[in-house]
Amino acid sequence: MDQQKAILRRLYIVFFLICLFAFGVAFKLVSIQLIEGDKWISRASNQTTVYKSIPAVRGNIYASGGSLLATSVPIYEVRWDSQIKALSDDEFNIQVDSLSIELAQLFQDKTPLAYKRELVEARNSGSRYHLVKRNVNYNQLKKIKEFHIFRRGKYKGGFIYHQQNKREKPFRALAARTIGYERDGVKPVGLEGAYSATLSGINGRRLMQKIAGGVWMPINDENEIEPKDGADIITTIDLNIQDVAHHALKRQLEKQSADHGCVVLMEVNTGNVKAIVNLTKGADGEYYELYNYAIGESTEPGSTFKLPAYMVALEDGYIDIDDTISTGNGKYKFYDTYMYDSREGGYGTLTVKDAFAFSSNIAVAKIISKYYSKNPQAFIDRLYKMNLNKPLDIEIFGEGKPQIKSADNNSWSGISLPWMSHGYEVQQTPLQILAFYNAVANDGVLVKPKFVEEIREYDKVIEVFDPIVINPAICSKATIKKVKAMLEGVVEYGTAANLRNANYKIAGKTGTAQIANAKYGYKYESKVSHQASFCGYFPADNPKYSCIVVVNAPSRNVYYGNLVAGPIFKEIADKTYATSVEIHDELAYIKHSSKTRIPVSKNGHLKDITKVFEEMDITTKINDGSEMVISSTGDKQVQLYGRKISKGLVPNVMGMDLKDAVYVLENAGLNVKVLGKGTVKSQSIPNGRKIEKGAEIILELA
Repeated sequence: MDQQKAILRRLYIVFFLICLFAFGVAFKLVSIQLIEGDKWISRASNQTTVYKSIPAVRGNIYASGGSLLATSVPIYEVRWDSQIKALSDDEFNIQVDSLSIELAQLFQDKTPLAYKRELVEARNSGSRYHLVKRNVNYNQLKKIKEFHIFRRGKYKGGFIYHQQNKREKPFRALAARTIGYERDGVKPVGLEGAYSATLSGINGRRLMQKIAGGVWMPINDENEIEPKDGADIITTIDLNIQDVAHHALKRQLEKQSADHGCVVLMEVNTGNVKAIVNLTKGADGEYYELYNYAIGESTEPGSTFKLPAYMVALEDGYIDIDDTISTGNGKYKFYDTYMYDSREGGYGTLTVKDAFAFSSNIAVAKIISKYYSKNPQAFIDRLYKMNLNKPLDIEIFGEGKPQIKSADNNSWSGISLPWMSHGYEVQQTPLQILAFYNAVANDGVLVKPKFVEEIREYDKVIEVFDPIVINPAICSKATIKKVKAMLEGVVEYGTAANLRNANYKIAGKTGTAQIANAKYGYKYESKVSHQASFCGYFPADNPKYSCIVVVNAPSRNVYYGNLVAGPIFKEIADKTYATSVEIHDELAYIKHSSKTRIPVSKNGHLKDITKVFEEMDITTKINDGSEMVISSTGDKQVQLYGRKISKGLVPNVMGMDLKDAVYVLENAGLNVKVLGKGTVKSQSIPNGRKIEKGAEIILELA
């Protein structure tokens, strides 16, 4: 009896606990639904729906002439909602084959059967956001919108696409490093990085829903907040000059098998950088734009630094360009170290101007040591006044730091002064050296190199960048006049005489420096390599452009600046001068006079010849109205005689220009091959011979 009561007591306790648990569950359900319902609904919504950022279209980067240097190209990601209610199973089964064939034909990456298998599996698995294709271009997207099922749109066919933007450089390698890039997790480079805030625009927002597999799908077709596109920047780059500079540098680097090199061409008055090229030799032997040496590589410049050294002594009144200096036999000892000139046996006694023209190391070192050895800081301070110790603070990140140590520096020694005078124990980037030479060309005004002219929004100019003067006078006008004569002497009869030409004058300075390779981890074959350079401006009598060329580690045993860097400078200067109409003297108009000898005309098309002579007020007499004529120039008029062309017979094209000759012969059914240039001197098939269709006729021009 007692045992039975104990069992019942336990049963009552268990029953009570079960009821209590059931009551707690029921209470919690009611509490969640009625009391805490709003809170949990909001939290669930926040976890499954969220506003996602929609990137704005990045602004374009243009060359000064309007050509695109960098632009954002839209690419698309195409997806499919296989569970759209408006698409029945029957409709899907009927159209899936056609859709698969269309996708396979468009992308040519899979068979129609493979596409069908993917679409059917997506349908059967209930995929709401099936990936069809990434990196779809705009023309492909237009075609996809017309495909079976997808042509029904989002709500009837489940067709979904998202736009993304891919950055492209239409001219690929041209100025690639200066244009630069901006990527997540990587320090921004070039103009893309410097003007990122301007180019980026303002991102928009779109409500997205999280679905199975952790994939986010847009809820609406439209963005809640539309992105604002970035502004465009108009650079100073002249695409034609850039192309010339790029290929001139590339050819010489290949010829010399050099490690790397750079070119910068700048407008003297404005500081506008019209071309900037940086090429590095890759592992495959080709040259690529991998690093901006012109801006970032600070090295010992060598003899191009002799210009500021001479300017210091001229400015302080210690020397004049007609003074003489003995360089001896080309070997001179400063303390315990010998200095050499490049000429075997030395230059003997030279004027200051000639010492600069022939790039004597000993001459400049003796001058600077003579007048500044007792107070070397005076020499350094004068260099500082010329801004040679300060960076240019250009907008592009990564400018190399110039180094001109003061006399109280721990590394200062007895040979520091003479070695600094010809470009050692100092460091400058190519752009910093160019800015200094540009200041000389600009009558002493040091302007900041400029890469961007203006910022635009939808063709509306919102900001213009004017030239910035860093130093209005790096020295006196008298010193500028003297060093200009010295720079012209370098090309007239000095180390860069190979650059002299009859059309315009070049002024500049060659540079050849030995670079210790320890700082590059002995990257090159020897511990010492050479840096060849030429820096100058043209036309020398009215400077329009300044330019620097630097070639590092040439390996063909040719390393002097005039032979390695000079030809690059000359090619760029020649082509720039030829295409810059504004720096040429205007041709005087000479009215034709009856006493003037009548010009001789080639044989050719009647209408073309008569039109030219009419423009020149020269009388022509047409003796025959044939389409092609022979021209005979007399004292007072030009006689035009018809040239008969018989059908089926080889015509006579002797004396014609190439254009007319090819026109006549090809119309007669002959294939033309041309040798030489000028006027037709001979034809391989004599006139009057019967034509064999498709026969080849060779024209020799002279």
